[in-house]
Amino acid sequence: MKTLIIKTSFVCLTALALTSGCKKFLDQEVVGAYPEQDFYKTDEDATQATTAVYDMMQAHYNTAWTSLYMVKTLLTDESNAGGNNSGDQPQYQALDDYNFDATNAGVRDVWRILYFTIYRANKVINSVKPETDLRKRLIAESKALRAYNYLELVSLWGDVPLVLADIPKGGFTTTKRAPKAEIYAQIEKDLNEAIAVLPLKSQYSAADKFRVSKGTAQAILGKALLYEGKWSDAATQFEAVITSAQYGLAPTIGSVFSKAGEFGIESLMEVSYTSGRNYDWGNFPWGAQPESNIHVQLMGPRGDFYTKAPADSLIAGWGFILPKKKMYDAFTAAGDANRRKATVMSEDELKAAGGKWTGAGIWDYEGYFQRKYGSFETQTGGPINELNYGTNWRLIRYADVLLMAAEAYNKAGNDGKALPYINMVRQRPGTALPALTGVAGTALFDAIVKERQLELAFEGVRFQDLVRWGKAAQELGPLGFKTGKHELLPIPDYDVKSGGLSQNNNY
Repeated sequence: MKTLIIKTSFVCLTALALTSGCKKFLDQEVVGAYPEQDFYKTDEDATQATTAVYDMMQAHYNTAWTSLYMVKTLLTDESNAGGNNSGDQPQYQALDDYNFDATNAGVRDVWRILYFTIYRANKVINSVKPETDLRKRLIAESKALRAYNYLELVSLWGDVPLVLADIPKGGFTTTKRAPKAEIYAQIEKDLNEAIAVLPLKSQYSAADKFRVSKGTAQAILGKALLYEGKWSDAATQFEAVITSAQYGLAPTIGSVFSKAGEFGIESLMEVSYTSGRNYDWGNFPWGAQPESNIHVQLMGPRGDFYTKAPADSLIAGWGFILPKKKMYDAFTAAGDANRRKATVMSEDELKAAGGKWTGAGIWDYEGYFQRKYGSFETQTGGPINELNYGTNWRLIRYADVLLMAAEAYNKAGNDGKALPYINMVRQRPGTALPALTGVAGTALFDAIVKERQLELAFEGVRFQDLVRWGKAAQELGPLGFKTGKHELLPIPDYDVKSGGLSQNNNY
């Protein structure tokens, strides 16, 4: 974490034998090791164990480029993979082109990281005794985090193993995929229990601002209920967030994604990174888990061809996540200039501002650069800018909650509640779009679909949105999406073979 050092390590992630297994040498007694049964006894133990759950949600580089954000974004119509050529990070190129299979390293390792996180959450939930108010809260945090990770799993893979405790050695090949309904039921249970205990965002100290709050858990629960089609129940949860007086809209999209905007008024949930580890080419943990956000460097304009505009802070990167013309045109067609400028920059704009681009015709390039998660020099640190981005992933923000609330109310037949929420997002000062009027029913739903595309571009939500709306074939079909197959990711091949898990259709 940015301000916390994890003092506790776990020798063998037992539950992840479902995915990777533990080597025999890890079963040997480690001289001087701290026995697990002697841990989880104190408030300090519980705090360290819960911090380890958050820490694993940072993990997106463990011997290979592995990012949940990248996997979800590459499946959309927002961008091309980019990079040097079709062989640059092949796991990402395959996802972008819809020619991936069950051996895809990005899919495999994201699956593992989600279960690593769940494993750590399970340890807190099952091992920490709720004997103090602090420990009760930490257990609630872990339940909310477990639910969030299961929501990602069930919405991307469908039926998945439901692991709520350590799996005995004999159970690795008998723990099968649970039905989606069972996963969602556990998500709802965890979140309802967490909501009853968690404090409001304003009740956390500055040092604890990264922690999930009551509003975070309510938003996750609302999202799960929305995915299940439980419209009225979802609206109830979103309404609780909206009326809590804990959140608001930042003036501009740019301010939300600035360094100053981290954990700001619009933030419900972020994954935190630091620019202060002073990584260089010699000490960067390429084979482990860095504390900086290396994927931001991966997504910057490719440095072989890019010279930044003098007054701009967008510096060069390695050229992945290149916006499609379709994304730029969607903003233009909507007359949405302000959000577009904070999200996508054209080559013409770069040159007009005094910058240069000499890479016309390079791999996957359509004339545009991504700025929402831009490689800004204001978000990095020395001695090597490329290795020290502190940019946080914004997982849930208030604008998303407002738009999900609008969708839930629209689907529940209450357009009178839905329309003001979409207009709040459209009319923030830095967006300044006209209010929608006289729109209801299907037309209002279509407006919400468009608003989510523009407001939440490059935030890792569009693929799941398109699938649950039944619009994936329409929007993603030209990219290679096949109905009856690509609504779900493949179960990693290793888990099918070693864990005896069934595979999703057509993989």
